[in-house]
Amino acid sequence: MTAAIPPEDQIRAIVGHEFPGGVYTVEHWENFLLTECTGAEPLPDGMVHPVVLFHMPILGSGTSIAEMFALGQAESDFSIGIESYDWEMFAPLREGVPYRIGGRVLSAERRTSRNDRPYDRIQFRFDVDQPDGTPAARSTITWHYRRGVL
Repeated sequence: MTAAIPPEDQIRAIVGHEFPGGVYTVEHWENFLLTECTGAEPLPDGMVHPVVLFHMPILGSGTSIAEMFALGQAESDFSIGIESYDWEMFAPLREGVPYRIGGRVLSAERRTSRNDRPYDRIQFRFDVDQPDGTPAARSTITWHYRRGVL
């Protein structure tokens, strides 16, 4: 079955789209579970395990993975390919701190794979700021939205 491919100009038009933004606080229990899942030892002084950057920026910016799928007009849950999750940490993340988070679409472009299949490469950036506004972390997520086959 072949799916309709959204026009390229619709994909390019999402560049600059900003998510509502918000605040996210990592509680001790959440940090404990994340750390436990990785098999690591707890970090000292209430530091949060970096794996939190998989979900904290997305939820804290007022969006969801489902909305990110919809924004790029994903054909199905299986049509997304991950190119990268790039995390930059400027300060240790800590439990109980209300981090301000904003996110937006950095780029969106149509490309063609090595086997001549179209896909859209969409890059999102989420900035995590400390309560005083100084940067704490940044998450840049790049996904491929495969086109034409469900």
